[in-house]
This record gives sequence, C-alpha cells and structure tokens, in this order.
Amino acid sequence: MMKIDPQYPTEEFLKRIDVHELLPQKEPFVMISKLVHFDMSNTKTETLISEENIFVDNGLFSASGLIENIAQTCAARIGYVNKYILKKGIQIGFIGSIRNLTIFELPKVGDVISTTVDVIEEVFGMTLASSRITLDGRTIVETEIKIAVREGGKV
Repeated sequence: MMKIDPQYPTEEFLKRIDVHELLPQKEPFVMISKLVHFDMSNTKTETLISEENIFVDNGLFSASGLIENIAQTCAARIGYVNKYILKKGIQIGFIGSIRNLTIFELPKVGDVISTTVDVIEEVFGMTLASSRITLDGRTIVETEIKIAVREGGKV
C-alpha cells in the first residue's frame, strides 16, 4: 500500500474523510458535504443543498447559509491541517470579517455547490482568504473572509 503525503492528498484519500471529523460544528449545523481538494493554499468542498438544512427557506439556501458554508470550508481546511499534518485536535475558529460579499444567486434544494477558499495570508492564528461558490460552473458568490483560530481552543 502506497503511503499518502497528507500535504498532497489524492482524491481517493479525500473521499474517505468524513467532514464531521474536521469540523467543530455538529449536525444540524454542518454546512459542507465533502472535502474534494486540499493543498496548503487552496481548499475545495462540495455541498448538496437538502430540504432539511436549517438555512433553507422556501426551497432556497439563504445568504447566511452561504456565508456559513464558506466559513466551514475554511474550518475543514484548518481541521485537515490539524488532524493529518500537525496531528492535533480540532480548534474553534471565528469569522473575523467578511468583505466584498457579492451574492449573484441563491442555490435551491437539490443543487450541489462547490466552494473554493484560496489563502491570501496566514499570520498569528488569522487566515485571510478569498472565496467563491460555484453552481454548474457559474460563480454565485464571491467574498473575502478572515477567520481567527483561538489558540488552545480545542473542541
């Protein structure tokens, strides 16, 4: 069996990861379905919008849900680094700021959205990233997000 370098995981390796192991959030507040790409500067998740989602209203995934989806994609990145690279527990993070948020479209129940987070800078437990959510190849959300991770803030 070939050993996987966790800094460069294969798609097959990522498919076996349960996102619940990477996030401090628990159901019904988990807003991502699976981690589909990871490297130190770029993370991508996919999410099936289900009718049972607490951020679905009248068949549409709300702006609040989209923002939480982006934040949890950042959290999945941090959780992956902690678990597979640093070999430590999940840390609690907080949204520090959201800038230049543009929502072009709200996804509907049954849609699968892809969320990409590109790290711009990491310093002193703060991560600044640009993010976009796509649906069927078109961008439906763009923003910059700042996430703060509490030192020693393990779950």
